[in-house]
Amino acid sequence: MTSVPVLRRSIRESWRGLIGWSLGITALLFLYLPLFKSFGTGGQLQAVIDALPKELTKTIGYDQIATGAGYAQSTFYGLTGFVLFTIAAVIWSSAAIGGAEESGRLELDLAHPIARVQYALEQAAAIVVKVLWLGLLAGLIVWGMNEPVGLGIDPPHIIGASAALAGLGFLTASIGLLVGALTGRRSWASGAAAGIAVLGYVFQAVAKQSSELEWLNIFSPYAWVYHQSPLSDGVDLGGLALVWGFGIVFAAASAFALQRRDVTG
Repeated sequence: MTSVPVLRRSIRESWRGLIGWSLGITALLFLYLPLFKSFGTGGQLQAVIDALPKELTKTIGYDQIATGAGYAQSTFYGLTGFVLFTIAAVIWSSAAIGGAEESGRLELDLAHPIARVQYALEQAAAIVVKVLWLGLLAGLIVWGMNEPVGLGIDPPHIIGASAALAGLGFLTASIGLLVGALTGRRSWASGAAAGIAVLGYVFQAVAKQSSELEWLNIFSPYAWVYHQSPLSDGVDLGGLALVWGFGIVFAAASAFALQRRDVTG
């Protein structure tokens, strides 16, 4: 029997879409990063930021945008890149189990000698491969443009920031896998996965408004890895472990949830 058949098929069937996501990330980075070289001279960028309300710049993470690391973090890793990874994770995870059950494909697959636990874990592994690829691609582009654009980022910090972004994508996807396994419905999986990502972002944004609200960061995976800028100060290894750890736990839980529930076409 072919080893990891579900993983292999998932990668094989999604490679065109993965190319599309890769091109989108590449386009974003080549659009935003070169702008720093023109904005970053003569204090022009800082002057623009100073003209904005301080509460707004803190909320959207633009308070450190005048530095190369802060610029890459606020424009890509903390915003547009985060949005792209979240959308991809929601689509992949909601289709993996919930969508497969609604279409009847899951029932057909399980009629073959594929255990339910194996099916769920291989779907999770396929998503890990895809988010890691996107994280690696983003990191390589930022590393390649670091000196030409004058970002001045310490290269090891790029690795940590990319691992954090990929981890956020996987955590989002793991929620989609779990809810899809519990309900067998793609819409519920999509809503839950998107919801955890949006709430995480909102909680950290609200927490920035007042020291009395900083406790909200406890419930924000976004804040776990981004409460300090990974590109400036290095990624928080504890937060990174939490994001990936919870992603693994939820992915494993999806396997047991699928194992215990009747599957309908």
